[in-house]
Amino acid sequence: MTPPRGRIGGKSTTREPIIQEPVASEPNVTSDSESEATRRDADVAESSRANRGWWDRNADEYQVEHGTFLGDDRFVWGPEGLDEVEAELLGPPEELKGKDVLEIGAGAAQCSRWLAEQGARPVALDLSHRQLQHALRIGGSFPLICADAGALPFADASFDLACSAYGAMPFVADPVLVLSDVRRVLRPGGRFVFSVTHPIRWAFPDEPGPEGLTVSASYFDRTPYVEQAEDGSAVYVEHHRTIGDRVRDVVAAGFRLVDLIEPEWPSWNTSEWGGWSPLRGNLIPGSAIFVCERD
Repeated sequence: MTPPRGRIGGKSTTREPIIQEPVASEPNVTSDSESEATRRDADVAESSRANRGWWDRNADEYQVEHGTFLGDDRFVWGPEGLDEVEAELLGPPEELKGKDVLEIGAGAAQCSRWLAEQGARPVALDLSHRQLQHALRIGGSFPLICADAGALPFADASFDLACSAYGAMPFVADPVLVLSDVRRVLRPGGRFVFSVTHPIRWAFPDEPGPEGLTVSASYFDRTPYVEQAEDGSAVYVEHHRTIGDRVRDVVAAGFRLVDLIEPEWPSWNTSEWGGWSPLRGNLIPGSAIFVCERD
């Protein structure tokens, strides 16, 4: 789950890693605290390389900070806390039994774990090896695949359903490439549901308080948000698409858009997550969930 123009979930003050063995660092990559934020173009290869490295370096911190909210086996669509148990965007839970389901950008595979408990046969895929180590730590009997969402290592028509809860879609430079490959691996009648930061958030500062309620940038500026090292190489990339862009991407990939959900902020959720907060959530949408089907 990712706030626009800022690292996923913000920076944690907790430094104790969940997994104790060290992560191998990439050569010549600056620490994230030393990176410079800018807006510039970033292509498919640079975005993939930067985000793989960022997630490998920050997976421990992310799981420490947000693991309690996400749980080990919940299926949460976004910081608002919309749960698949209630939303049923993939269908009624009792109808998931026996379904082959691909989770893209799975992180520690919490959603896949919930799907397995419903009797589905999930496969959890993530770009980050370190995130998948957390999936191994928590446990589960389903496959874990380290791969890029734009080059899915599966045969055509391998899955009944696919899902991505704030997974790959905010970070890819060519969303149609990803959507087309997801459609390829789905069987006819298959459904793909994905959630992203609501595009309107890109017009506002990424702050949970009152300062995050005043428009400060153009909603129509699609220039990616990039954090880069001193040599100019990207260490984190996030891409902006307007609502209209997202709809056109879905259609261009051959999907039919069934629904678009903008979850309202529930009264029980008093937590802040990066730029998400009750204050902002009660006034402007924070997430957008696209429900797509392959005919």
